[in-house]
Amino acid sequence: MTDAERTRFDALLHDALKTLPPSVREVLDEVPLIVDDKPDEELLAQLKRDGLLDDPHDEDVDEADLGPMGLHSGVAITDRSVGDSGVLPPQIHLFREAVVDFAGGWDQADAEDEIYEEIRITLLHEIGHHFGLDEGELEDLGMG
Repeated sequence: MTDAERTRFDALLHDALKTLPPSVREVLDEVPLIVDDKPDEELLAQLKRDGLLDDPHDEDVDEADLGPMGLHSGVAITDRSVGDSGVLPPQIHLFREAVVDFAGGWDQADAEDEIYEEIRITLLHEIGHHFGLDEGELEDLGMG
């Protein structure tokens, strides 16, 4: 990904963040949002070991080639307990390359709209995991 593409992506992400309801944006004040081009090899290996590379958006997409678009790591709000002290805090990750690829790339006529929409869906999807929603529940809400 080029610097110009990163800048375009980050501007679309910034716009998507501004459209979120204030109560949802408050979540991101407590949970770091980490944006990378793609996950590092160690994270990919861990996701493969854990069987977490299934793409909830499209059964026809080969997730092994695409990679994850986003990730919520840590304990969801609904699963927290006093026994979680010492556990790393949750984080939300977005991966630019996979989001852009899944949305159809920068070369399409409506690239900005398509990529913006996929950023928004992916962000809401990962925030949903933070609130304890599973893949089926997120799909039912249109964020699958």
